[in-house]
Amino acid sequence: MTPIATRKLGSTGPTTSALGLGAMGMSDLYGPADEAESIATIHAALDAGVTLIDTGDFYGMGHNELLIHDALRGRDRDAVQISVKFGAQRSPDGSWLGYDASPAATKTALAYTLRRLRTDHIDIYRPARLDPNVPVEETVGAIAELVKAGYVRHIGLSEVGAQTLRRAAAVHPISDLQIEYSLISRGLEAEVLPTARELGIGITAYGVLSRGLLSGHWAPDRELAGTDFRGYSPRFQGDNLTHNLALVETLRSIAGSRGASVAQVAIAWVASRGEDIVPLVGARRRERLAEALGALDVRLTAADLAAIEAAFPAGAAAGERYAAAQMAHLDSEH
Repeated sequence: MTPIATRKLGSTGPTTSALGLGAMGMSDLYGPADEAESIATIHAALDAGVTLIDTGDFYGMGHNELLIHDALRGRDRDAVQISVKFGAQRSPDGSWLGYDASPAATKTALAYTLRRLRTDHIDIYRPARLDPNVPVEETVGAIAELVKAGYVRHIGLSEVGAQTLRRAAAVHPISDLQIEYSLISRGLEAEVLPTARELGIGITAYGVLSRGLLSGHWAPDRELAGTDFRGYSPRFQGDNLTHNLALVETLRSIAGSRGASVAQVAIAWVASRGEDIVPLVGARRRERLAEALGALDVRLTAADLAAIEAAFPAGAAAGERYAAAQMAHLDSEH
């Protein structure tokens, strides 16, 4: 097996595998998951050379961190970079209660995360969203104190805009911005990505397959579990879904000419946008992980990229990437 290439997250961040594993779907938001298969998938990722695992303390209300701990038992902790998001508040029934990224909440959240993961440090710690009630300087300042104390190695951000990036970076170096980036989610290209590059901040791109929409495996009549948030996502509704799946079919012909799958071309496109970008794939099963890893061997030519751009110009998707209430929480979209 060809060793996985590495990329450095920004000018101050860690060096990670060129593809990261997003673990959210193993615990939450995409309907039921198989815990044994999830652990086997994490093991397969580590064995293949994936070093970056992304989670959130609110994925399954701590379940995802406990799962990752189980998967990493007996492994070399220092060979893995664990990225953790915090701040989302949830009730016992799983409903969302808002955000809290105040300094006290930040430190408390980290204390519980360290205990669940049974580790003495987190490689990248980041608020999941900008807290509208707390200046970003205060949140970053609190994490900076945790860096100084040795509990956190690097500070990241998630879904913030260009101005917030500048304010945060003035307090402490930021390793990377985690933000949705795919062929049908290109909003960061106008301001956020150029600002991140100016400041030496890397990008960890989630949603590279637009939650399965760009996977090439999505059927228009697919039944979703009641706990699967895609059932409420505008891009998966009615005429929007029909439009978006038609876009995917144009990608299928391009993929076929490259001897690759639709998902592999979609992932390779994100990876092609710059050496400072690390795509995160939310594989929950080993066969999906293997397919995603194959994207690292796809080399898109200038002609391929031009054909993809013609099929997927910025703004080609129908429907917002989140429902309106969630979009309101995205500083990156304001």
